[in-house]
Parts: sequence; C-alpha cells; structure tokens
Amino acid sequence: MLNALEVFTTVVLGVMVGVEFSVAFVMNPIFSGLPDDANQQARSHGGRMLGAVMPVWYIGSLVLIAMWAVAGWHHDGAGLVVVAGALLLVSVVMSLLLLVPINNQGKTWTAENRPADWKEQMSRWDRYHYARVAVIVAAFAVLVAALV
Repeated sequence: MLNALEVFTTVVLGVMVGVEFSVAFVMNPIFSGLPDDANQQARSHGGRMLGAVMPVWYIGSLVLIAMWAVAGWHHDGAGLVVVAGALLLVSVVMSLLLLVPINNQGKTWTAENRPADWKEQMSRWDRYHYARVAVIVAAFAVLVAALV
C-alpha cells in the first residue's frame, strides 16, 4: 500500500510541476509574443482556468505528501518526504502571498478595463512564478530522491 501511495504522489506532483513549468517557459512566452489584446485575453483565461484547478492540485499534493510521510515514517527516505512537503508548503505560501493577488486581478481584465500597468503586473507575476517553479521542482526532486 505504501508503494502505491509513493508512486501516486510522485506522479500527481510530477504532472503538476510539468504544468507549472509549461506555464512559465512555454505558454506565457507564447502569449507574450501575441498582440496585446490577445496576450492579455490568454493570460486572463489561463488565470481563470488554472486559478480554479491549481489550488486543489497544490493542496491535494501536500495532503498526499503528508500521508506518505506519516505512513512511511519508519522507512528510509521519510526525512526527504518531509523536506519535499516543506518545500511544497513554501510554494503554497508563495502562491497565496505573491501570485494569487495578481492573478485575481488579472483574470478579470478585458481590453476595456485592464490597467495601464498590466504588462508590468504580468511581468512581476512571471518573476514570482519562476521562483515558485524552482521551489516545486526542488520539492519534486527531493520526493523522487526519497524513492531510492
């Protein structure tokens, strides 16, 4: 049963990391190459769509890691699982304090109501997101290390 939890947790977190990596290094650069209206519309739509899914994914991943840490407490790698969980918790706090406030504004913008500094706000969101991606990649790497 522990092995199944380990694999499931690793896959769930790994796919989440892949999505966030793709947003940072594929999707947003594509959007930035579009004309302003299309760029802003794509980011707003992405903010609405992923803003609804990612909180469940982050918290679900954190719960799975906590379950793994408890279930595997007396097994090798338990300390690494706790470190991975701590890193993921840092990413959740970063999200709540830094990214979500910007996303909550951006997802309501249209060409008619977006602020004059919308590009600067998106650039700030991108910088915070790069940092968050680094943290969750580290969490994933530590979690994988716990498997070996």
